[in-house]
Amino acid sequence: MKATKFIVKYLESRGVTDVFGYPGGMVTHLIDSLDSADSDIAVHTNYHEQASAFAACAYAQVSGMPGVAFATSGPGATNLLTGVCNAFFDSIPVLFITGQVNTFEQKGSFDIRQRGFQETDIVSMCTDVTKMALRIESPEELPEVLERAFEVMQEGRPGPVLLDIPMDVQRGEVDASVAVPQPKRIVSPCVDVSVFIERLRSARRPCVVCGMGARISNAEEKLLRFLEATGLPVVTTMPAIDCVASYRRKYGFIGAYGSRSANFIVAKADLVLSLGARLDIRQVGVARGDFAPQAHIVRVDVDRGEIEYKVHSDETPYCLDVGIFLDSCLAENDAIPQVDSDWINVCDTIQEKLLEVDGDLPRKIMREISRVVPEGAVVTTDVGQNQVWVAQSFVVKGGQRVIFSSGHGAMGYSIPAAIGAYYATGRPVLCITGDGGMQMNIQELAYIARENLPITICVLNNHALGMIRHFQEMYFDSKFYETVTGKGWGDPDFTAIAKAYGLSAKTIVADPDFSFEPYFENPGPQLLNIHINEPTYVVPKLEFGKPNQDQEPLLCRELYRYLMNL
Repeated sequence: MKATKFIVKYLESRGVTDVFGYPGGMVTHLIDSLDSADSDIAVHTNYHEQASAFAACAYAQVSGMPGVAFATSGPGATNLLTGVCNAFFDSIPVLFITGQVNTFEQKGSFDIRQRGFQETDIVSMCTDVTKMALRIESPEELPEVLERAFEVMQEGRPGPVLLDIPMDVQRGEVDASVAVPQPKRIVSPCVDVSVFIERLRSARRPCVVCGMGARISNAEEKLLRFLEATGLPVVTTMPAIDCVASYRRKYGFIGAYGSRSANFIVAKADLVLSLGARLDIRQVGVARGDFAPQAHIVRVDVDRGEIEYKVHSDETPYCLDVGIFLDSCLAENDAIPQVDSDWINVCDTIQEKLLEVDGDLPRKIMREISRVVPEGAVVTTDVGQNQVWVAQSFVVKGGQRVIFSSGHGAMGYSIPAAIGAYYATGRPVLCITGDGGMQMNIQELAYIARENLPITICVLNNHALGMIRHFQEMYFDSKFYETVTGKGWGDPDFTAIAKAYGLSAKTIVADPDFSFEPYFENPGPQLLNIHINEPTYVVPKLEFGKPNQDQEPLLCRELYRYLMNL
């Protein structure tokens, strides 16, 4: 069997139904096999390789299946690199396939920069941001390497794999009758969680920090059962805001831009159970010891490196899958205590006192949009102020998913992610972006229009790179270089551009009383260019070096002391 045909058949055997990519000379054999009459895989051709990478990431985030993206050699491969990083830092299983020049054209040991046209050593570039990056030297390697790639992507902490395949390998022959050894799945037994249960029994003010690891391990339903059994209050990290959305004792997300209530609750807790949360600087602050200063921290994470990057010196670590930990806790159901009602009253009081503290125009707009977005929809976000407004104010309901570019923080993520999310679910998608991120992958409007996808794009257009403008106001004497209109920055008429691409589009002047309901009766494709004609801020926001619960703008000291003394 031709090598590229074998690749396609293997992907099908693994349940792959959609791949994203951009044509190029060094992947023509792969494209030909993907598009052949006997292939059941849908090929989605974007207008930039970075968009293909982001679409594959979002597809995997939403579906739980590995994503697949391809590109040609040289600039095609390097254009994938930002998406490769995104998959690595956000623990997303994506198979990236790059074409490469023929093996006999490669520079090898020659002391030259390049021998073949568009020859680039993408494997070396990707080694540090993949779980595995390999160049295939012969067609005979493919059966074993593909099997290994899918195992590596999904085992332990998931992440991307890159396979670089030269042209002559692609057109070579594979003995399709060779049986590929199937690795044995090891089912981990329950573990001893008695130390945690004893800690929980003696705690007066315990809480759970839910990170993305809970969803990545498919443990959301187990977590919900555990929370219902204990009544524990739960806070999340930003990328996990859509986890256990139906749970009644959920108090927001933690961190520099997190909700004040979540940060106060953690500050007052005496036991913190961290489930699949990295507890990085954005989540716990620069002075790590100031996070949950009165609490003993129990860390559950499949990545030993994260476990060893401690917040407190005396943590209780469980280096294992979150699902296995929760299974073990649920098996001890009779031994798990219920949380003290006095502590829940404290949490509720904190939330009630802080509910209306931060309510600027962008947050009101986001709450209104969340009210009318249908259940089951997927929400994609970009990076910048728009991302934080979604995290702070979008009210998740009815099976909705909200996805971010979290660790890598890549502007331009939202539009191609919306494409990937649609193919993962077949459901309408709300794409939130800003006027900065919008221009990073604006060409994908052509894809959305071409395929008539039910995607509503909301551009929160503050005519600035708002987050950096805010930094400049705080730390650089309001010298707004390169961030506002007239000072090295400007945005085009997105409404006109969207119409030129063939999309329905409308300009809206932001108003807290504006109703978005009519625009969600028609699922799209459409673009809403929402002008926010005032300087915008992300509040609350933590000043560098301060404890999480003391965010800017500062609470009046009387209220702050009252909450801390509850």
